[in-house]
Amino acid sequence: MVMKMKVSASSMAVCAVMLVALLLVDVVPMAEAVTCSPVELSPCLGAISSSSPPSSTCCQKLRDQKSCLCGYLKNPTLRQYINSPGARRVASSCGVPFPTC
Repeated sequence: MVMKMKVSASSMAVCAVMLVALLLVDVVPMAEAVTCSPVELSPCLGAISSSSPPSSTCCQKLRDQKSCLCGYLKNPTLRQYINSPGARRVASSCGVPFPTC
């Protein structure tokens, strides 16, 4: 007994879209996760502890670590540095909004 299968055009289109999506997931690289490390902010120490403007390296590191700032604020050892007026000034100068956690 031979069964005949009818496949509609819309079913084929759905299958084609799913296949392309699966291929793209494999080909398109995912965004890299940030490793939270307060040491990465060391280029900002001079600007935080003085009135000098932050360097471009400092601002880039601050932008890279932006998603980590709330964790740093919750750490009793780091809170005093991250929450200091100098750190707030540097964040503002770099265009990084200070987190409200």
